[in-house]
Amino acid sequence: MTKADIVANIAEETGLERAEALRAVEAFMNSIKTSLTKGQNVYLRGFGSFIVKERAEKTGRNISKKTTIIIPAHNIPSFKPAKTFVEEVKNKVTVK
Repeated sequence: MTKADIVANIAEETGLERAEALRAVEAFMNSIKTSLTKGQNVYLRGFGSFIVKERAEKTGRNISKKTTIIIPAHNIPSFKPAKTFVEEVKNKVTVK
């Protein structure tokens, strides 16, 4: 499913114009991105959590040059689905 599919579904379910649904989806995604860049997690009850994970500094290897490199500590966005969401997917998904 793509963002265009999501916009089409929202427009159909709510009766909004596609352009309005697109603005709503974009605003939703931008608000999540803004919160995460500020270091604030986003919790959506029954759906999941968008969180910022801290990665520690580590040593990596460049196998083509046979050298070691230091990968600095950094933050990375992550999504953790809610338990009810996971159970629903487990029970209803059929692989095609």
